[in-house]
Amino acid sequence: MVFDVNVAMTWLLFLALFPIAFFWLRRVWRIAIRRDFSEVALRRGESPPHPERYAPYAAAINLLGGIVVIYVIVGVLTASMDYQTWSSAAGITIWLKIIADFILSRQAHPIVLKKKAE
Repeated sequence: MVFDVNVAMTWLLFLALFPIAFFWLRRVWRIAIRRDFSEVALRRGESPPHPERYAPYAAAINLLGGIVVIYVIVGVLTASMDYQTWSSAAGITIWLKIIADFILSRQAHPIVLKKKAE
C-alpha cells in the first residue's frame, strides 16, 4: 500500500467515525434518558419555546445516525464491507443527519411575521 492522498483521506474518514458515533449517541443519552433538552433543535444557539415537543425526533435522528455509524465501524473492522460500501454509507449518514437536524431546527422555530407599525 502506497501512502498517498486517497489513503490519508480514507483513514481520516474512518477515524472520524469514532468521535461522531460517540457524540451522537451521547446526545441520545442526554435527550432520552437524562431529559436534558438544551441541545434539541437549536437555531443560532437558541432552543425552541417548547424543546420537549421536539425531543423524541432529535433523539431518533441521533440514535439512527449513531447506530448506522457503529454498524459501519464494525463492518470495516470485521472486513465485511468493502471501501465503496462503507464510505458511501458513512457519507450518506453524516449528510442526512445534518440535513435532518437542520429541518428539525427550522420546524421548531417558526417564522413569525411582524406587523407593520401604524
